[in-house]
Amino acid sequence: MNSTNHAKSYAKVVNNGIQAVEEVNRLRNSGYLRDDIYVLAHDGDRTDRIADTASANEIGIKEEGMFDALANVFRSRGDQLRTKITSLGFTEAEAQFYERELDLGKVLVIAGKE
Repeated sequence: MNSTNHAKSYAKVVNNGIQAVEEVNRLRNSGYLRDDIYVLAHDGDRTDRIADTASANEIGIKEEGMFDALANVFRSRGDQLRTKITSLGFTEAEAQFYERELDLGKVLVIAGKE
């Protein structure tokens, strides 16, 4: 990965919110901290619900940086998602792949250890 902040980022695409919660719990049981686990869905409200249920995080200003977070107001949802994914150390190509999976209704679980 190309980010120094999240050099050991891990990502898994799951089919639904239930699987996302299960994956978050698995990651927590394997040693990841709550602050290091993120969930992302194509729909922002769905992301909120899954993050709340799983006790995981959403990707926000802390991860993206102020400029990207503000710029996301003017970006398409696909561009927003790719920016969020790359902010956690993934390449643009990886972000495009994951964004296409989110377009299909899947959920992305990301864990990064700093």
